[in-house]
Amino acid sequence: MEQLTPANFFGKARIHILLFIATFLTTYYVNGLWYSITIMTILLSHELGHFFMCRKYHVAATMPYFLPLPFPPFGTFGAVIKMKGLIPDKKALFDIGATGPLVGLSFSIPAIIVGLILSDVRPVPSDASEYLGLGEPILFSFIAKLVLGTLPEGMDIYLHPVAFAGWAGLFVTALNLLPIGQLDGGHVMYALLGKKSTIVYRFGIFIFCVIAILLYPGWMVFAILLLIFGFKHPAPTDETTTLDPKRRMLGIILFIIFLVSFTPVPLKL
Repeated sequence: MEQLTPANFFGKARIHILLFIATFLTTYYVNGLWYSITIMTILLSHELGHFFMCRKYHVAATMPYFLPLPFPPFGTFGAVIKMKGLIPDKKALFDIGATGPLVGLSFSIPAIIVGLILSDVRPVPSDASEYLGLGEPILFSFIAKLVLGTLPEGMDIYLHPVAFAGWAGLFVTALNLLPIGQLDGGHVMYALLGKKSTIVYRFGIFIFCVIAILLYPGWMVFAILLLIFGFKHPAPTDETTTLDPKRRMLGIILFIIFLVSFTPVPLKL
């Protein structure tokens, strides 16, 4: 077995470190230091949730790859890990798929709360040419009402960068929980339904394409990717063992989290 030394560790991790630094710089460039720190923490926690659950079940997986993008509004395409080993059973598949969104959400919600406390409530500008409106998922609106109360007519929340990072965390959570293909929600759905999950994948892709066509054309690229890659899911080694009741209940909770975190029109330009 190759001895792990600082030299060969950093040799193997070089691309991950460089992408991490690049993404920190692009998110800093787009929205400043507090946004960068917060969104990087949310993305890292999400992917480490997957990574350590893969380690638990002895599934080979890479460290997180961060995806920099030097353009607003997010400054990043997010982060991913690549699983290179076979998943032993549905329990492992469920736990690997569910842990990332749950851990990421546990950082996103505090970020929203703290960020809203730091945010300003101001009148909506009469000239909306440079006004970027955000679609509010049910969960975000609920938290905003708890923190700031009901806003007067004509007023809006000007999000602190920490709150915007929390909103982006919900956005990432919802996308990952789409019950389609090899997304986290697809892993959970396959663990719950097995090969019958293909029916859910097809229905989910159809609904998403309708939303992209009728409500928000900005989804079109993602919809095309789902059409190309979203219909199949690799089976775990053991397909016969079913999930226990606690995981089935958590699967329902994850679907509810998806519904309250997703917004069909995320950006109102």
